[in-house]
Amino acid sequence: MKTIMSIARTGAIPEELKVIAKEEGLSINKLRERVALGKVVVLRNVKRRGIKIVGVGEGLRTKVNVNVGTSPSVIDLEMEIEKVRIAMEYGADSIMDLSTGGDLDRIRRRLLKESTLPFGTVPVYQTYIEAVKTKGSMPDEDDFIKTLEKHLKDGVDFMTIHAGITLELAKSTLEGNRTEYIVSRGGSILAVWMLENSCENPYYSNWDYILDLFTEYDAVISLGDALRPGALADALDHFQISELITNAKLLKRARKRGVQVMVEGPGHVPLNKIATDVRLMKSLTDGAPYYVLGPLVTDISIGYDHISSAIGAAIAAAEGADFICYLTPAEHLSLPNPEQVKEGLIAARIAAHAGDIVKLGSKAMEKDLKISMYKRRLQWDKVVNMSIDPKRAKSIHEQYGIKVPSCNMCGDLCVFLLLSKYLKNKDPNFSSKY
Repeated sequence: MKTIMSIARTGAIPEELKVIAKEEGLSINKLRERVALGKVVVLRNVKRRGIKIVGVGEGLRTKVNVNVGTSPSVIDLEMEIEKVRIAMEYGADSIMDLSTGGDLDRIRRRLLKESTLPFGTVPVYQTYIEAVKTKGSMPDEDDFIKTLEKHLKDGVDFMTIHAGITLELAKSTLEGNRTEYIVSRGGSILAVWMLENSCENPYYSNWDYILDLFTEYDAVISLGDALRPGALADALDHFQISELITNAKLLKRARKRGVQVMVEGPGHVPLNKIATDVRLMKSLTDGAPYYVLGPLVTDISIGYDHISSAIGAAIAAAEGADFICYLTPAEHLSLPNPEQVKEGLIAARIAAHAGDIVKLGSKAMEKDLKISMYKRRLQWDKVVNMSIDPKRAKSIHEQYGIKVPSCNMCGDLCVFLLLSKYLKNKDPNFSSKY
């Protein structure tokens, strides 16, 4: 089967690219060229139809992903369905199921059915959980591939695969002086499996077969960052960079086969290192789409990590990151509830948009300009409707039940009321002009 990347390399233009080019206001030929080079990926699986077509990468709007899924201690499928609905209502671009509790196949398939957005998973979780549950032991090497294939058959559009953490790298990381050795759940599972079995990472050693599978389904590989820094003190250390170099080599092999790949990034990173992180990743991967978790800019924001990560995400997006994985206020503390999912998504969307204003320029500022004009005219209904969360904006605007032309912060001292009176006196036609 020809993948969307290999089709683009022939000069042909797949229908998906026509949709993306129109939505993003980008030249179709530029988009085709970037897909052909692997600088843009289309989140899709040929088995899954009728979903929103989403492109991620160079020259496109920064996208935002929402994670949902059960935990071992909180298994509530209806709550996870509600999170999916919130993600769709409040403007997420994709959803990932990170479930680790309950009937994982049933949960994944139900959430897939509920979502009209591209859908991702991390198959290593299910591989490990089910092996321990059914065998009482570690998975066999074949189990990792079988689970991955099952997710592809279900129609999963993109998948985090931690292929870049090798046996040697796992050993050196755990023997090193990192503050928080391995904070990636998938990365820690693979590290323990490798060290217990004295075997190489099954994703790394079976990379060619994995590429065969992703060619068949034309889904997207998201190369996981098993050694992302979980503490500011570990940012851009040699463990993180070593894995990134390995991922860059795996990505190069995938591109030769026409398989779409993006690369995942940190993690916890100080403000002054975010630009370096993004530029280094883009240089090593020849402009591959960069999917970042946060990054969080401080370790003390527990309970407010959606704010910390939004700060980092805005800088990362401005520097060229393409895809933001949201964080919620519950990060590091608990499975998020639906309201916390909403809070995290809104924060990440604001960050993505702030980055796009730098990255894409005036094209990204059209709504900002309109809102500013409506505020100047005191057209509050239009201001509210164009905001990122109209329900919340309306609720706050009306919270005291007192109607005034401006708002209840400034009242008669509203700058636009004062200035409009002055300008009307100077020019009786001022109102009709503006």
